[in-house]
Amino acid sequence: MNEVLERLKALGIRYELDEHEAVFTIEAVKAAGLDKKGMVPVNLFLRNANGKRHYLVIHDGDKHTDLKRLEGEIGATHLSFGSAERLMKHLGLTKGSVSPFGLINNTNHDVEVVIDASIKGHERLGFHPNINTATVWIGYDDLMKFIDSCGNPVKFVEC
Repeated sequence: MNEVLERLKALGIRYELDEHEAVFTIEAVKAAGLDKKGMVPVNLFLRNANGKRHYLVIHDGDKHTDLKRLEGEIGATHLSFGSAERLMKHLGLTKGSVSPFGLINNTNHDVEVVIDASIKGHERLGFHPNINTATVWIGYDDLMKFIDSCGNPVKFVEC
């Protein structure tokens, strides 16, 4: 968490930090009332059929992601969830803590970021700072500033 907060400060990104009980799902986020503070996107770590391409998908937590449709949008073959081992290898994260802040650990820049266009412009987005016992609140423009600083490719889709 500290590495994420330090990077945000270094980038001049203002944020708010909430510490809370561990939450593993969007349902748990809602039960904790975190969704009342802003949009809490769902973050999915996916891989393609042969496991050579990996994706961090960020989309509105109130939407269901149609993986078949997403495959067509990003030109991927048979998307499935990445294993806990792949998640640790590529983003340095554990299950339940998937977040764009994990890109800080992806020094190869080989995880492709896929962003649901519906989150564009939101002034208050909540993400785990690589641990699911806290939520960092930042604006959309600052999210993009963070992602750009990590150097990963980004694609916008309609989820």
